[in-house]
Amino acid sequence: MEKALEGSQQLYHERQRKQLCALHILNNFFQAPVFKQSDLDEICTRLTPQKFYNPHRGILGLGNYDINVITAALQSKDLCLVWFDKRKNISDIEWINVQGVILNIPSDWKLGFIKLPFGLKHWILLREINNTFYNLDSRLSSPELMGTRDQVSEYISKLIANEEKTQVLFIVKPKVEETGAWYKSGSGGDIDSNLDSDDSYIHGGVNCSEVAT
Repeated sequence: MEKALEGSQQLYHERQRKQLCALHILNNFFQAPVFKQSDLDEICTRLTPQKFYNPHRGILGLGNYDINVITAALQSKDLCLVWFDKRKNISDIEWINVQGVILNIPSDWKLGFIKLPFGLKHWILLREINNTFYNLDSRLSSPELMGTRDQVSEYISKLIANEEKTQVLFIVKPKVEETGAWYKSGSGGDIDSNLDSDDSYIHGGVNCSEVAT
């Protein structure tokens, strides 16, 4: 799980800049620089056309985009985001219908050597490429080989158990989102829309079909 990717197979991997982890997970997912910071800023303006303050990004112009921006960006490429209900078992996931995994984890942010006095979250992408999962976290120096779907399931289960504020989301196609087919048949996988009250960073997220275009 911790092994770094061998140089024989090069993957596109954007490294962390500013607070642009949302931008990085999008481009790392598409394995190309599909989006720019200006594209995500434009989505913010479209979602909330206010002149002075936009709730979908940080106030310093460094990024810190919320789930609505990521959802809208994916929707523009005919993809959706769905939440994993952490009260359910990760073994119920139908991995063949999952395009990628996004993790939202607590994180300490710094400006230089100065730790910011408020809590933020960090976006991480896990993606299956040629039947193998990789961790494409922008804070890593290079992609990390994770292995099989079972190994990724185990990794996510441990992460949830050790950090209750971690949220797990799946990138899926619209038909999968509509039918709930990211869960195995018979698993009872209807997601409860009520998230924990302290997960305010990603509150306000909407279904694929509800994002303004």
